[in-house]
Amino acid sequence: MKKFAPILILAVLGGIAFLVISNPPEADRHTPVDGPQMTVDVIPVSKTSYRVKLESYGTVQPRTQSMLVAQVGGEITSINGSLRDGGFFEKGEELLSIDSRDYLADVKISEASLMDAKQSLAEQEARAVQALEDWDRLGNKGEAPDLVLRKPQLLAAESRVISAESALDKAKLKLERTRIVAPYAGRVMSRQVDLGQVVNSNSPLAEVYAVDFVEIRLPLRNRDLAFIDLPEDYRFENQEENIGPEVTIYSELSGGTTWQGRVVRTESAIDDHARQLHVVAQIDDPFGARARGKPPLKIGQYVTAELTGSLLEEALVIPNRAIYQGSYVYIVVEDVLQRREISIAWQNQKEAIISEGLEEGDMLVLTSLGQVSSGVRVRLSQNSLDTEHSTVMSSSQSTTLGLN
Repeated sequence: MKKFAPILILAVLGGIAFLVISNPPEADRHTPVDGPQMTVDVIPVSKTSYRVKLESYGTVQPRTQSMLVAQVGGEITSINGSLRDGGFFEKGEELLSIDSRDYLADVKISEASLMDAKQSLAEQEARAVQALEDWDRLGNKGEAPDLVLRKPQLLAAESRVISAESALDKAKLKLERTRIVAPYAGRVMSRQVDLGQVVNSNSPLAEVYAVDFVEIRLPLRNRDLAFIDLPEDYRFENQEENIGPEVTIYSELSGGTTWQGRVVRTESAIDDHARQLHVVAQIDDPFGARARGKPPLKIGQYVTAELTGSLLEEALVIPNRAIYQGSYVYIVVEDVLQRREISIAWQNQKEAIISEGLEEGDMLVLTSLGQVSSGVRVRLSQNSLDTEHSTVMSSSQSTTLGLN
């Protein structure tokens, strides 16, 4: 048995090998699909006139803001009812007053000193005239010396009059400064004093700001600077004529209300921290908006801005959703997908202007494709076919009109 065992094993293995060779495994092969594998939406790329709208943001700030400071000391005797946080006032309106009795007395003292100085001057003038008469009466020849004619005494008396007049003007000015008058029509941001409080010279009284204009400092991205005309022309004699583009202001705080303004100036240097150029937009009469059915702007309110940029002729504009990884798109050529590398000249949150990679008439794919390579056959959706047909008809009509 030991002699025949290897022979039996070889016989069994040979039988198995014969069965495998005579019955080879067959792969389950399918006929390759030549038809389209997916349906896509496309739009024809076309050149159009496009107005660039730049986006920015900032906070509302007053154009004119002041700290009212006491120029004289004393007790506060009256306060205007409008001098409260948020109160409005008109130009020239008295906001508060300081006890003026001491300053009124100083005015009377200065008036008395002035009258005394004028009396002394009159005496010296009379003595000078008398001295000249005496010189002539005594038969003196030549011109009388200044000391004989009392000219030094006359000049001293005139100086005392001038000094007394200046002292009176100064006393009147201090008396006038006991009334704190609004330098412009404005609004109170904060008040630091109250009735009966004694203040010294240079004591802060209230912080106010003008309500004629507000300003918003807006940063611009470096790539946006080529698409906006900024007011930087120094040749204007009147810089108010050197105004920039229009600005539309939005705020979530006001429920989507918009305000219209203009860029009035460009800052002279790049911001050291943000490394961006800032422009300043101005909005006229921001607190009169309520009469126009709008809520007024608030100082410190955060807003977004849309600046009107340049008008581009024959621009290729496509939606952002057609762009992959910011560098390529898909187009359809004879029902086959093709990948195109593109260069973006400018882009916002919705659209992009293409400088290279696309041509007018290319069928741009809008359908999100995911992991798809070039060369895949596709079918155009019905909407895409209708759009393509409308474009062709419109182009044909334009050509016909042009020939006529």
